[in-house]
Amino acid sequence: MNATSLHFAPGLPWSVIAMLAALAGVSLVWAIWRGLPGWPLRAFAALVLLAALTGPSLQQEERDPLTDLLLVLEDDSASQSLSDRPAQNAAARDGLMAQISARAGVEPVLRTLSDLVPRTEDTDDSTRLMAALKQALAELPANRLAGVLLITDGVVHDLDGAPGVPVPMHAMISGRATDWDRRISVVDAPAFAILGEEIELRLKVETLGRAPAAQAPTRLSMSHDEVVLPDIPVIDGQDIVVPLTLQHAGRNLIHVTLPEGEGELTGRNNEAVIELNGVRDRLQVLLISGTPHPGTRTWRNLLKSDSAVDLVHFTILRPPEKRDGVPVNELSLIAFPTDELFINKIDEFDLIIFDRYQLRGILPSFYLASVRDYVHRGGAVLVAAGPSLAGVDSIARTGLADILPARPTGRLYEEPFLPEVTEDGQRHPITRDLRQFAPEGGWGPWMRQIGVTPQQGHVIMSAQDEEPLLIVDRSGEGRVALLASDHAWLWARGHQGGGPQLELLRRLAHWLMREPELEEEALSALATETGVTVRRTTMQTDLPDVTLIDPSGGSQSVTLKQAVPGVFEATVPTDVTGLFHVTQDDLSTVVVRGAATSVEFSNPLAQTDDIGPILAASNGVARRMEDGLPSLRAVRAGQPSAGRGWLGYVPRDAYVTTAIRLRALAPPALFLILAAIALVLAWLWEGRGGAAHRSD
Repeated sequence: MNATSLHFAPGLPWSVIAMLAALAGVSLVWAIWRGLPGWPLRAFAALVLLAALTGPSLQQEERDPLTDLLLVLEDDSASQSLSDRPAQNAAARDGLMAQISARAGVEPVLRTLSDLVPRTEDTDDSTRLMAALKQALAELPANRLAGVLLITDGVVHDLDGAPGVPVPMHAMISGRATDWDRRISVVDAPAFAILGEEIELRLKVETLGRAPAAQAPTRLSMSHDEVVLPDIPVIDGQDIVVPLTLQHAGRNLIHVTLPEGEGELTGRNNEAVIELNGVRDRLQVLLISGTPHPGTRTWRNLLKSDSAVDLVHFTILRPPEKRDGVPVNELSLIAFPTDELFINKIDEFDLIIFDRYQLRGILPSFYLASVRDYVHRGGAVLVAAGPSLAGVDSIARTGLADILPARPTGRLYEEPFLPEVTEDGQRHPITRDLRQFAPEGGWGPWMRQIGVTPQQGHVIMSAQDEEPLLIVDRSGEGRVALLASDHAWLWARGHQGGGPQLELLRRLAHWLMREPELEEEALSALATETGVTVRRTTMQTDLPDVTLIDPSGGSQSVTLKQAVPGVFEATVPTDVTGLFHVTQDDLSTVVVRGAATSVEFSNPLAQTDDIGPILAASNGVARRMEDGLPSLRAVRAGQPSAGRGWLGYVPRDAYVTTAIRLRALAPPALFLILAAIALVLAWLWEGRGGAAHRSD
């Protein structure tokens, strides 16, 4: 393909040529005013000379035509995997590519969303199709782009950033007009709640699209830390108020599930996870002291140092066997409400501590039986034993014997010994890393230990000759701990270096009060930047594999490896966001990576309303794939670019210039000859005209 155009290369600056042209014009006007008959020839001569000064030439270009480009941008986001959309997308993509390839002078360019805008740790899972379009347009020559074809379901979340497209942009919409879906959303949920106080969660279930008439009303399934709660009836489109009372401090996981209906588009938006932080308003602790000893002050200092602890201290300062004539009604400073403490309001205590308590006939046996029942109902008891545990007045001879994890042997060791963490203790969260708190030179010794025989539970600390020192156990719904020594206070006093008395007793008390971080048998999962980390704390040494179910329903087995004694971990790399289910034996948990219901699935129905105005701005339209594949036509710019059964694109007629040749319009001598001839003829004409005028 060749093209010829006129090109100028002036020998003088254009300003000089303009001045000469103006001077020639003035001369021409003067000649006309004087009536000179040869002014046309003089004007012709001036024009020829001015043309010669401009240096006219003919420019010839040799051009090779370029093909027009049709951009086919495929949305391969997560919502495009629903139902039969993958098959629809493949059919539309293959059909468009075949049509474009069959047309002369048109070349297809196929790009995908994931290639242009890869997902990173800093981005969410929304469909950023317009960002991908910007990237694709930046990579293509603008003068060759004839049209843009989008293959999408219309679920696009960055339409506000749509670029201006100078050619028609059309969209092929996947999905079905009959698709329907239900979703659950959290309307309102507090970030924390005080234990024992009722709170309200507000949820909403909405139906998107038109559900089949046969769909019966459904109910929500709920669980609290994997404990199943009663189902809740659902009223579509209305707030659902769920009353809830937290029972333990720390992380509380509320898992809400909406059963998937028959024919529903997806179940990915049928679950919600709410994490609440349980906060204790006040800790109620009952400390029952027997024989006074230096450790009593240690217990009081430990418990009173925490402003969140309400301490009730029941102590026996004067044994009843002391005979000094003091009336019985004057032995107590105040009338102590024993019935209130041990019968009526015992369940209000979070922890009961027996510190060197012995039977003296002060507390009737049914009070101690009430403490046993309190543990069975979920309470917590810590027994810090003194020498009396090995004697005839031991509390092991009361109703508490049913819950104690060990029985006294009757032996009493009163010689220095170093407390040691047992093999079970190295795996138990109370004492797992307690050794790191040892002062330089190691722990200081204790001076007394009561011999006991473990009956159940775990021995986590031992004394000399591997005698049990600290035993923990679960009894019914509650928890019990037995410390077979009353010399823990030596660590607090720094005796021969001391030891982590505060840390040990703090952990022990928190385990008894069910702090989740100190559970010895627990399965948890944590979402990280690179995947999901599964963590299992256990007293076992061998564990089966964990089953991890991703948001799409796919499952995989994960082998946990021991990180430290009692803790097994594994990290599963993934870039998938959503709700993951983790199960192992009879334990299970869930973890949310990103959002439980991703933005992509908040409304997965195929739609044309949102993307329609963006397409109309470029003279484009949206067509549903289920209506058939339209044909492609070339249209002129500004003309309608879509019709029944067809979509248009605008040919750009782009080319690349391979060679340029310049040829002078005429030789310079020719311009001079023509100008000279014109001037001579003007002189002759004017000369004859002047002679004739003189003869007259």
